[in-house]
Amino acid sequence: MKLPRRKFLHLAAGAAALAAFSRTASAFDYPTRSVHIVVPFPPGGAPDIEARLIGQWLSPRLGQQFIVDNRPGAAGNIGTEIVAHAPPDGYTLLLTTSATAVNVAFYTNLNYNFARDIIPVGCVGIVPFVMAITPSFPAKTVAEFIAYAKANPGKINMASQGTGTTPHVCGELLMMVTGIKLLHVPYRGNLMPDLLAGQVQLYFSRLRALAVTTEKRSDLLPDVPTVAESVPGFEATGWYGICAPAGTPTAIIDKLNAQINTSLADPNFKARLLTLGVEPRPMTTAEFGKFVGDEIEKWSKVIKFAGIKEE
Repeated sequence: MKLPRRKFLHLAAGAAALAAFSRTASAFDYPTRSVHIVVPFPPGGAPDIEARLIGQWLSPRLGQQFIVDNRPGAAGNIGTEIVAHAPPDGYTLLLTTSATAVNVAFYTNLNYNFARDIIPVGCVGIVPFVMAITPSFPAKTVAEFIAYAKANPGKINMASQGTGTTPHVCGELLMMVTGIKLLHVPYRGNLMPDLLAGQVQLYFSRLRALAVTTEKRSDLLPDVPTVAESVPGFEATGWYGICAPAGTPTAIIDKLNAQINTSLADPNFKARLLTLGVEPRPMTTAEFGKFVGDEIEKWSKVIKFAGIKEE
């Protein structure tokens, strides 16, 4: 049967409206089955623990299981790629970290475009890095460390877990904004024995803390000054958040964001995060999106300045 053009267009418009209505209705009913939170790192690490905490919060409140799915490899890029190419229906989420922003800037042949393929949902919290030095190092403050480094260019060894890792780029950021020269020493194994023995002198983690890398003093270490108190504008933090494939319905994103922010206002949930060294940081979806974009831009500038290349 051949339909008149006007009737065909009318039916097509009706079908499109029905499909849109169905998507909206399913978004408001979300979730109706289990949701997978992809963690692009191995079980047992901090990202895995954060994902399990947020999943345990969401499951009873949204009435479905939120299952952690560990997909480690390629510095977190394998798991991120899986989510980037997943159906945008809210049933595959990503536990993203500050390493994601570094990866986007560092790796040149990624099989995903983070800005195009991923949409931020909500921030869970930030993690202050500690500018830690070997116990025998003569400097007692950031200002003294910078003065020593300027007087001894290239003679301070800075440890990291590898080229392009977050501790590495934190050190490169410090060099970029202060003009000091540090010698990067990447490790594939445990670097702590060498740091304690003084064979390397600097690491952005926790040991003898000169300063924290957050913009303001950390509630976790209130007596430790910030690097910014000596180097204005310096800020480098770890962070955790939830993302979804681009195209996921707004109603689903909004529902997840509201629940994440509710969890961060809960005293018991906040206390659990703080015991893990994570400071709760609720954000709207738009705020988290801007935050991630700013992080990518910052680390892109640092990596370009330092001339860091993939190994």
